[in-house]
Amino acid sequence: MAAPRRAAGGEAGTADTADTAGSAGPGGQAIVWRNVVLMGLLHLGAVYALSLVPRAHILTLLWAYFCFLMTALGVTAGAHRLWSHRSYKAKLPLRIFLAAANSMAFQNDIYEWSRDHRVHHKYSETDADPHNARRGFFFSHIGWLFVRKHRDVIEKGRKLDFTDLLDDPVVRFQRKYYKSSVVLMCFVIPTVVPWYLWGESLWNAYFLASILRYTISLNVTWLVNSAAHMYGNRPYDKNINPRQNTLVTLGAIGEGFHNYHHTFPFDYSASELGLKFNPTTWFIDFMFWLGLVTDRKQAPKEMIQARKERTGDGSA
Repeated sequence: MAAPRRAAGGEAGTADTADTAGSAGPGGQAIVWRNVVLMGLLHLGAVYALSLVPRAHILTLLWAYFCFLMTALGVTAGAHRLWSHRSYKAKLPLRIFLAAANSMAFQNDIYEWSRDHRVHHKYSETDADPHNARRGFFFSHIGWLFVRKHRDVIEKGRKLDFTDLLDDPVVRFQRKYYKSSVVLMCFVIPTVVPWYLWGESLWNAYFLASILRYTISLNVTWLVNSAAHMYGNRPYDKNINPRQNTLVTLGAIGEGFHNYHHTFPFDYSASELGLKFNPTTWFIDFMFWLGLVTDRKQAPKEMIQARKERTGDGSA
């Protein structure tokens, strides 16, 4: 089951245009009925997949979780921290891996994801923010995918420079062959591996390692847009909406330290370093140890402490 073109994105992932049926949604934006139907079918498929769990091979469940982790890294370490924020540099083999993992995530290609994420940071919590959290939990979580972009998202987004993204041949290649790479990475490989290696049925493998895994990964990523912009404390800047949210951190492998991230978006760890649950940071550090990562950017401790004292809510 494929998702609509703009029905993926984490903190990004909308297309400039979309098919509409002419009716209006929140804010006068036309509803994209294709997305409503396809996302509804996807979630129904995920609910059905839950009934298959007791009958599935344990290796299939472990494989689905492995695919989830790879999916997550394609977004967190790839589209987010590497390409959107340039918070570290990655050598070619790692960029190829992250691009493949990003195609498994099926949240729009790296260029579109990163482009819209930069717009989100630049104009956070305004009409130019693709998933403006001030419009409520549902809109910022999934509703923004059900309507066409607000005109401000497009108009203000055009003023930003994204040429650095297309200067990367990996980004250009993935963008050119995105549809094929999504079919292969998001649906074919997750389904075929359990069937071929340990005799799982194609039915179980498809619904568990593809549909259920994909649906969960989408919602976990969307929680960064919604829950992490609405619920939690703000120890670094109480004047912005993004919050520190432990549950989002656990699900999104380290992306829930969101008040920190919006305060210091250039930091490769997206959180203060230390004894914090941040698997994405651990992955980047391991790649650094292997020599595949360089130039990790960090906010100095003095800068962090000064910001806490100046604008924090006193919770940390």
